[in-house]
Amino acid sequence: MLTGKKILLGITGSIAAYKIPLLVRLLKKDGADVRVVMTPSAKDFVTPLTLSTLSGNPVLSHGFDPETGKWESHVELGLWADLFVVAPASANTMAKMAYGMADNYLLTVCLSAKCPIMFAPAMDLDMYKHQATQQNIKTLIERGCIFVAPSSGELASGLCGEGRMEEPQKIYERIKDFFQTKRRFTGKKVLITAGPTYEAIDPVRFIGNHSSGLMGIEIARAFARQGAEVTLVLGPSNISPNMKDIRLMPVTSAKEMYDAVMTFFPKTDIAVMSAAVADFRPEMVADQKIKKNPDNDTMTLKLVKTEDILRSVGAMKNEKQTVVGFALETENGLTNAKKKLHTKNIDLIVLNEMNESGVGFKSKTNKISIITKDDKVIEFELKAKSEVALDVLNAIYQYINHE
Repeated sequence: MLTGKKILLGITGSIAAYKIPLLVRLLKKDGADVRVVMTPSAKDFVTPLTLSTLSGNPVLSHGFDPETGKWESHVELGLWADLFVVAPASANTMAKMAYGMADNYLLTVCLSAKCPIMFAPAMDLDMYKHQATQQNIKTLIERGCIFVAPSSGELASGLCGEGRMEEPQKIYERIKDFFQTKRRFTGKKVLITAGPTYEAIDPVRFIGNHSSGLMGIEIARAFARQGAEVTLVLGPSNISPNMKDIRLMPVTSAKEMYDAVMTFFPKTDIAVMSAAVADFRPEMVADQKIKKNPDNDTMTLKLVKTEDILRSVGAMKNEKQTVVGFALETENGLTNAKKKLHTKNIDLIVLNEMNESGVGFKSKTNKISIITKDDKVIEFELKAKSEVALDVLNAIYQYINHE
């Protein structure tokens, strides 16, 4: 699987560094060429001798080796790798990566790397949850880095919670998935909708929902990383995909989203309709802000249906096009999702049930079921939305290729 692949491992100062020799062994056993760079503090947790013995290559932590008198070019090393994996990635290193700092050899290589960068955080619960750390993770993801979310469990501090670096076996699986799926959607035109829609009541107020658009954005990022030509029609959101390979079409209302989809869909190979589109909008929109009436404690709004984007796409699609819908349900989820799948003539539907913990708008995690045309239900565990996106892409790829 990994024969001939050049993988650079970056190890930072975290107790989780003691697990990395196992990752090196897994990669080497699978045929990968592995080189290791370390921050100076990483040597407190795992020895360079162990890593050089397992990898078969010298371990680098400085640009200059005083024993050999040789300079190691960070530029050449950054160009050498097919994938740069920073694991464990400490809070300190992630902050420096996010801000483009280069005060050690690992970071200079990071700034020189032309290959994708994967990072697996490891730190204490409070450090991981800190707003600054979360912003740095967000920055790296938006820059195109591949995030391996930490798991929950017992931490070195004695606390229990998020921040535990994912196990080496899981990181190894993510690395294999990266190489296996890297270009599998090359040449495919993919249309994705994401986020909410806002339906105006007056110039100030609107009808909307709490969708952040993160799930659809993660799907767009995943498709772009796997070679697709991606158009993302995004409702009002404070999140941006920030990837040059994604064409972003911002919209506000359901009508604007409908018009954008109708424009792009005819030349689309795969459409993923993940947006939380409003079902109704006010029949009349006031020209000026509606004032309170002191003589009346109520106000009546007459609502009319918005355009049914998914039904329209299902009616238009040809045999070469694949359409995936989303169903967010609060009750009878499976029954409602299957009905939506068949009545709207789509190929796959992704079910979210909001009664599940960790699922719903503005959550960074999701728990889905994917239902196929023949009513087969594939269930998945709760995961970070970046990982859920990969599950959705895998299901689409298998459907298209009849696997």
